[in-house]
Amino acid sequence: MAALYEGYTLCGLLQVQTLSDCGIQGVEVGADSDHVIVTDCTRSVTLYKVSDQKPLSSWTVKQGQTLTCPAVYDSESKEYVAVSDNRVIRVWKEEHVLIDKAFKATVSADVWRIHSAAGGELVVLFQRGAVKTLESLLSAPQQPIEEVLVQDEDIRWSTTIVAMTQLFVIFTTEQKGDHFLYLHKPNPDSLQRYRLEREEPGLSPLSFCATYRDQHIHLLYLYPNGHIYQSVVPVRGQAAGDGEQALPLPRSLLLKLPVGDGLLAAASALALDEAHVAVVGVPHPSAGAGKDFLCIWNTNFQTLQAGKEMTGKIYGRMWNYSGKLFIPHGKALSVIPYDCPKSSLASALGKLQQAGTEESKAAASVPSWNSILHGETAQPSKTMETRRAKTRRKTQPATGSTADQVLELIKTAPVEEVQREVEGLLSRANSQELQPSVGQLASSLVSRSLADPTFYTSGTLAQLVHTQCLCHSLCPDLLLLALEKKDYLLCQLCLQLFPDIPEAITCACLRIFVSIPDGDAETVSLEPDSVSFMRTLLAVGGDVGDLQNGFSPVPTRKDQPDEPSRGGSPVNAGTEDSERTMDRAEQTCPVGLHKAVLLNEVLQTAYSDTLLLPHLKDLTTQQVTLFLQYLQFLYMKCSQESFTKTPRLRSPTLAQILDWVCLLLDAHFTVLVITTEAKDLLLNLHKFVKSQVRLFSELGKIEGSLLDLHKMKVKKDIGQYSIEVIELL
Repeated sequence: MAALYEGYTLCGLLQVQTLSDCGIQGVEVGADSDHVIVTDCTRSVTLYKVSDQKPLSSWTVKQGQTLTCPAVYDSESKEYVAVSDNRVIRVWKEEHVLIDKAFKATVSADVWRIHSAAGGELVVLFQRGAVKTLESLLSAPQQPIEEVLVQDEDIRWSTTIVAMTQLFVIFTTEQKGDHFLYLHKPNPDSLQRYRLEREEPGLSPLSFCATYRDQHIHLLYLYPNGHIYQSVVPVRGQAAGDGEQALPLPRSLLLKLPVGDGLLAAASALALDEAHVAVVGVPHPSAGAGKDFLCIWNTNFQTLQAGKEMTGKIYGRMWNYSGKLFIPHGKALSVIPYDCPKSSLASALGKLQQAGTEESKAAASVPSWNSILHGETAQPSKTMETRRAKTRRKTQPATGSTADQVLELIKTAPVEEVQREVEGLLSRANSQELQPSVGQLASSLVSRSLADPTFYTSGTLAQLVHTQCLCHSLCPDLLLLALEKKDYLLCQLCLQLFPDIPEAITCACLRIFVSIPDGDAETVSLEPDSVSFMRTLLAVGGDVGDLQNGFSPVPTRKDQPDEPSRGGSPVNAGTEDSERTMDRAEQTCPVGLHKAVLLNEVLQTAYSDTLLLPHLKDLTTQQVTLFLQYLQFLYMKCSQESFTKTPRLRSPTLAQILDWVCLLLDAHFTVLVITTEAKDLLLNLHKFVKSQVRLFSELGKIEGSLLDLHKMKVKKDIGQYSIEVIELL
């Protein structure tokens, strides 16, 4: 899962900022990934070493002159290049103290930006759309510059990308409310022009971002209404001729961010990789109005993976270099490291859930692992729409409340009306249509439930969870609300279907589940498959003589201490009787049926050992002892040969049981050792852990023997009736 780490301040900002002007023109990478060049909005260029958080060099133009283009670094000539007063190109080396004494040349047209691409030469983009390489321009500074853009068309954003060893200059323009995308390839000279689809009247993109993968350029752009669109442009598209109309550029909705009641004024979105997008200046789904956050969203699963509140004013600017985000806010430019693992979501969360359960409960609206990892074409899921939902859709009228209308209704309408409208919306819309709005619906229902104790829609929240378009990140208060309302069925559904539950919330569920009185738990309606598993487990016979995994409850002679007497001595007989009594106790479930079902859900929740262990220490000794007794019972039952696991039933594995035993002992071993009630329990746990060690030791010997057999040379002249004796030493 993506993560944001503790940030730090790189430098302060000039106190001349407006809503869209942060006092910084640009942040560009320097000679290596640990050096950046910061150009302010007036006269100065400063080189910073990021790891040391300190400036190394600074250059300033004369009073009355202004830097109009962010400075860049030329990796070939080891020089810095900037533009002052729109037309004066300045080139200097790091050892130069005064920028005015370095080389400068005046060109014949206004410059928009100088761009530096990795491994490519510097290119100059002029304000009227022409592109020249810096080398050719400096050889003849006063050469005429053509005008590519039409009248009233102005550049809004630009960048460069190296695709298929060729450099592309990409820029967007605006003309009377229309937005265009240009792809300029300097060598050989060619130009592609596209028209972006219009959004709501009066809305223009707040930010653009371009990446290259799979022989296509992916353009990402954010609108003030929170919509993030993606357009895919082939690098070998048709070049535009003089006077030709711009080609239409199709788009797809990548994310619909929560913006509240108004529109975004200053926000920015950057693609971190093919599955993660960083967004700054957008409210957190669970935070109050007026708070701006830096968030990382997973576009494959439509989930919020990391969030960090940004103090002070947000200017809608952001840069990304070498796993670090550079964000101006308030009075400082902050550096925030991040991490976006490219592994699957399940492995990033820690431990995989049960495979059989994942297959049976796979989300219909989420792309398959194959399509993500291997690029296979996603096939529509047959379970995306149940027969009941289809029938309901046919019988209901085509008109109904939209998602926005239902959100408004949730704020004031009574419980019955809210349940009816949300159910109607879920029955009318398919999974793809629901995906952007399910999180907003759940957050609105939870917010009103927290504010109004008389309002609670258990069934409606369960329906939203069942859509599998919801996760803990989108509505972090949902599971806590269910615990507060003692809605254990909803808690169970969240534990089953949310892949990103934090370890602190998992421990909160465990603490409450293990403390529920058995009588109260038995009155709760729970998911049938999990209840069926426990009924099957409790029905397993009490014969403990035949157990799997090499475990035997009766100690072997190797496990027993030296005996003072042999044969049928009274001491030996008493020991055997106490062991039989202990075995019968181990076969009795220490908790009720429904309480055991809830504890099983905790065992199957994904977690990370390092993050879970500190929260387990908050459990009381009584809670830990009871939970360990249940784990012992569960292990004994699941180990019996007479127990046959039904694949379709949701149930914990032996590995999960043993992992939790080890975690609990690690967190509470000192307290348990001095607790009298836990003495026999620890001895029993020690026995079956020791038996596991012995089993794996014997398996290791067998593996060694098989390897020796495999290495032995087979004689080719073996007769038909020959007998061979193989001796393993």
